[in-house]
Amino acid sequence: MLQEKPLRSVAAGVPGEGKRPHAARPFLFLSDIHLSEAIPRTVAAFEHFIRVNADQADSVFILGDLFEYWIGDDMLAEPFVARMAALLHTLTERGIALYIMHGNRDFLLGKRFMKAAGAIWLPDPFVITAFGTRIAVAHGDRLCTADRGYQLFRGFARNRLAQMLFLASPFSWRQALAENMRAKSEGGRMRPVSLKYDVTPKGVAALFKWSKAATMIHGHTHRPARHREPGGIRWVLPDWDLDHGERRGGYLRVDSEGIRALPLD
Repeated sequence: MLQEKPLRSVAAGVPGEGKRPHAARPFLFLSDIHLSEAIPRTVAAFEHFIRVNADQADSVFILGDLFEYWIGDDMLAEPFVARMAALLHTLTERGIALYIMHGNRDFLLGKRFMKAAGAIWLPDPFVITAFGTRIAVAHGDRLCTADRGYQLFRGFARNRLAQMLFLASPFSWRQALAENMRAKSEGGRMRPVSLKYDVTPKGVAALFKWSKAATMIHGHTHRPARHREPGGIRWVLPDWDLDHGERRGGYLRVDSEGIRALPLD
């Protein structure tokens, strides 16, 4: 698979790595918020999380799919996107580190956005040490190895040349394409999710082996749970949706007492 490089160094910036002392404040993990103007209740919950829930955190880790789609950093010209970037930047202003990982919907998040949000880009996968626990973090789409069609697309979409060609296309064309794909995704929201799109034992075992960690945190599948795997404990983050049907959302808190799944306020 494509070896992704960080936009700037993160190895020394992640709490618990190297010789940095552990912070007493917790680390918070979330993913799959899918921000867009079409989901105002979800956006409001995210704003509350950043302003209130995250206020006492040492670091916030967003493990992919922060936005419903991202077609290039020129999206920052849109008022909604600029507002979300400014909101995220308040974390840095309060001394809270923000780490953002690419997801399958927003893998084109680039340097301009990271700077506007005050964020550090986190490679996928990555390993941190939090309160003495070595943790492998990932978005999760790489673990869905049974979906071979998607894995082929993923490899192509992460190709730098393909990305350059796409980003060079007119903004209106990119936006129309993304909206079309979003509409198809919305159409399939109520259909049962095939096991083909879930992680596989092979993918999970490979990440445990690569990371030499006994704990894993990922999102993507929208199936929040705590799984006991042969290689260790696997936590799955929930997606956020407060605008369609049953309320969904939440995050993980990692502190000196361990790892806990917490609901939204």
